[in-house]
Amino acid sequence: MELAYYSDYAVRLVNTEEPARGKDTLTSVEAVRGLFGGNQSAARRATDADVTRFRSVRARLRSVFEAADGGDETLAVDLLNSLLLEFPVSPQISGHDFRDDDGRPLWHMHLADHPSNATAGYAAIAAMGLAFHLTEYGVDRLGLCEAPPCRNAYLDTSTNRSRRYCSDRCATRANVAAYRARKRLEAENTGRAADSAQPTTASGERRSDVRGR
Repeated sequence: MELAYYSDYAVRLVNTEEPARGKDTLTSVEAVRGLFGGNQSAARRATDADVTRFRSVRARLRSVFEAADGGDETLAVDLLNSLLLEFPVSPQISGHDFRDDDGRPLWHMHLADHPSNATAGYAAIAAMGLAFHLTEYGVDRLGLCEAPPCRNAYLDTSTNRSRRYCSDRCATRANVAAYRARKRLEAENTGRAADSAQPTTASGERRSDVRGR
């Protein structure tokens, strides 16, 4: 499996909630199962009890992103390590579903979980994927969207570490807002400049005001 595939488990779970907007889509066992994507065998293990457990793991994963986004590298690592200890995985070499031109397996690393419930399995993969991403690319590659009030989590895979938004939609919205703010400021500055440029009479009154009397 690709590293990005595993790390995306954490992003998908964190982004089921948008605290600033009061939105939460993790409200049913069906929503829990949907997070597993194509891993239907793991999804079928989910029960109603996993809804609450998933929410607890979600809060802990968001704390990792918040610490990373705030520049507290040590805290982000400590929080992630606590998840790794609680939800371990077994790395295994696998060749399923991948074949080269000669029909031989394309061997790759696979994270095999042995969970007591669906939450433990998902949390193990999400935490390990996030740990791989952090150690490979750096803690500053874990971010929270800067387009208020979004704050969705994202993994920065840009070549110049320039990502600031979770999606093109949020980037566009932020750019439009910034453009409008600049235009408002320009209009205000132009208005102030025009007022200060008006000539005055000896008494200090605006000439336009004298003529209007």
